[in-house]
Amino acid sequence: MRSWLLHGLQPTSGMHDEHPGKRHSWWQVMCLTGVDYFSTLGYQPGIAALAAGALSPIATLMLVALTLFGALPTYRVVAAESPNGMGSIAMLERLLPSWWGKLLVLVLLGFVATAFIFTITLSASDATAHILQNPFFPDALAGQQVPITLLLIAALGAIFLRGFSEAIGLAIALVAVYLALNVVVVGTAIAQVMSHPELVGDWQDALTAGHSSPLAMIALSAVALPKLALGLSGFETGVAVMPQIEGDLEQRVKGAKRLLTTAALIMSVFLIFSGFATAVLIPHKEFEEGGQAAGRALAYLAHHYLGDWFGTLYDISTIAILWFAGASALTGLLNIVPRYLPRYGMAPDWARAVRPLVLVFTAISFVITILFGANVESQGGAYATGVLALILSAAVAVTISVARAGRRGAAAAFGLISVILAYTFAANVIERPDGLSIAVFFVVAIIVTSIISRATRSTELRVTGLTLDKEAKRLIDGLPPGDLRIIANEPDARDEAEYAEKDRETRQYHHLPDDEPMLFLEVTLGDTSEFESEVVVRGEERHGYGVLTVRSAAVANTIAAILLHLRDTTGRRPHVYFHWAEGNPVWALLRYLLFGGGDVPPLTREVLRLAEPEPGRRPQVHVG
Repeated sequence: MRSWLLHGLQPTSGMHDEHPGKRHSWWQVMCLTGVDYFSTLGYQPGIAALAAGALSPIATLMLVALTLFGALPTYRVVAAESPNGMGSIAMLERLLPSWWGKLLVLVLLGFVATAFIFTITLSASDATAHILQNPFFPDALAGQQVPITLLLIAALGAIFLRGFSEAIGLAIALVAVYLALNVVVVGTAIAQVMSHPELVGDWQDALTAGHSSPLAMIALSAVALPKLALGLSGFETGVAVMPQIEGDLEQRVKGAKRLLTTAALIMSVFLIFSGFATAVLIPHKEFEEGGQAAGRALAYLAHHYLGDWFGTLYDISTIAILWFAGASALTGLLNIVPRYLPRYGMAPDWARAVRPLVLVFTAISFVITILFGANVESQGGAYATGVLALILSAAVAVTISVARAGRRGAAAAFGLISVILAYTFAANVIERPDGLSIAVFFVVAIIVTSIISRATRSTELRVTGLTLDKEAKRLIDGLPPGDLRIIANEPDARDEAEYAEKDRETRQYHHLPDDEPMLFLEVTLGDTSEFESEVVVRGEERHGYGVLTVRSAAVANTIAAILLHLRDTTGRRPHVYFHWAEGNPVWALLRYLLFGGGDVPPLTREVLRLAEPEPGRRPQVHVG
């Protein structure tokens, strides 16, 4: 079971696949993100009609403008500047140093989890709603929203347990069929509109009767725009799956830009025509709760104008793509989580394998579905909050990036986009504050579990690579045969008196002869928020003493790694000599967890004990 679960465990964080290194054409990867993005056609026209009434075509045009001139150019820049699938989060991480950057990432990961988990649960719940509303569905199963939704989520998880290649193959088939059927449905609806001009006249009368001027229509449409935010989903996953696009780095960036642009154009065309057709052809009362077009406007048109058999075929396609919309979100989670949390030491090592993560995310989706009763409307606030937070963070990151590059015009344009998205985010939070509460819960949960994981993993070696420079090798090779004796020194003035005093005290405390050859080892702390690092040990002669220096994120772990490396490369047993640390042990522990220092001697021994279980082969730690 362990071997099966950890199959494909990645040595470095990244997108997981059953066949590491296998990549796909950009249009194939577009289908994987498209099951999320395109599936919003299943409910977006109905949302627009409820939010804006007769103004829904105008509000939809605003959403399309925000898509093509806001989200799309933003994420094209993100694709170029973060081409390894880490998205806008990586861009923002670079803006803040040390722990502040890590904290920002954890907060954003909370919103990522909110958006992606609720993509899985909301889409599956909406698929269930389409199943229950189909006229051929057995009445005996009515009211079984939760069990059916759980079954859909379990089936999605099973596909990812089987392998990523199967997921992308299914996505291609679902998107192709769904878009083809939508061409038929929307084309038929537009034909009906053109053959019944009186319906267009009725819609125009409703516009002029309820609104005093075109400016008032635009203003009210702008107010309704935040409620249409779900139509922006799909961009973050579009850059998250970039590592799956075939080719070198430059080709992947070009492929990702084609992916984003093509998906946005396809979606925009469908949104414009479907939004207009549904507003003209469907009575407003049918969009309301209990109405035949509630949450399924295009399905209503398919049944009404093309018959129940074609409508059922359209329902099946809609159900399938809504169900599989979670695949896009799950793919994003499987890419983003292993790239951050294990690197920070804030997730177990098994988080670099796909199958355990699939089981974890599926279990969380089960809990969310049960808590919300598989109700689409109750999950919409959290979903929109997560999506808008990610798009807003991307716009801010791009604005700062182009401003630092000296591109003032671009910075002003992206700054305006950020302001519009900030308004949309704020309006959504005010309208549906429960969404922010849920997102904050995810943020807090990620931060707490990350801290616990970091603490439990703190005694790992944490050095992924170790190199000795020429001078360090010369100093070690110059020592006479026998055990290696090393003095751990916390550097201060680094003058001759410091080294002479440290050498004298060490020999006195540990009863070592004056002619016993010894080296000093000094670890300087770098970015202590990093968990793993590659280190270079440099050697130098200082005041007649041989000194090994190294810079890393944690003192005890680095000393232990160096001792084990010297043992393995020289075949000699190292001994390291410390002085006892003084002060409150609790504070020393916190210093170690947060700043890589603390009570170094016992921590070094504990790291060595865990890394080398055989006492006879373990480097020795001496404290005086």
